[in-house]
Amino acid sequence: MAVLAVGVGAYAIITLAAPTIGAPFFGQRFATMPLVAYGHIAAGAVAMILGAFQVNVRIRQAWLARHRWLGRVYVGAVFIGAPFGLALATVSEGGWVTHFAFGLLALLWFATTAMAFVAIRARNIAAHQQWMIRSYALTLAAVTLRIYVPLAVIAGIPFEAAYPAISWLCWVPNLIVAEWLIQRAPLQARA
Repeated sequence: MAVLAVGVGAYAIITLAAPTIGAPFFGQRFATMPLVAYGHIAAGAVAMILGAFQVNVRIRQAWLARHRWLGRVYVGAVFIGAPFGLALATVSEGGWVTHFAFGLLALLWFATTAMAFVAIRARNIAAHQQWMIRSYALTLAAVTLRIYVPLAVIAGIPFEAAYPAISWLCWVPNLIVAEWLIQRAPLQARA
């Protein structure tokens, strides 16, 4: 997971420097909504890369102070990236199905991160960890999206037909797996 997250995060940063490297519609988004496109991609890349290290128990326990500071940066990145993602959802490829899917993703990404922040401010570590698992599962939608699109191309499914389904598949299964991980944790850890 960490390798894929860092790889996709690095790819996102590269597309900021050279938008023509990304999908053809990237150039259009950068031309019509530059602040929104740059803000979403930059903040999303930061959240994706930092989150990969935040969920590692050994790293978190060894450097708790660093975990707290990186957590603040992660939350800030999501609070920037999610509203910009919501704006981009309104012009996403694939019509209203993808607009709705990516819009809901952006809202849930913001909400789960806000809940994690509220939980840690209340010193409820168990709830914080659960909400952060959900938040990072949604952050990883950028990774799963970049897995499903090439698989659809390899399978011979036209982009226009595949993308509306992928707009949901890139995050709903992630959230289901996150919920499964949370629910299978021992009851003491969830209390």
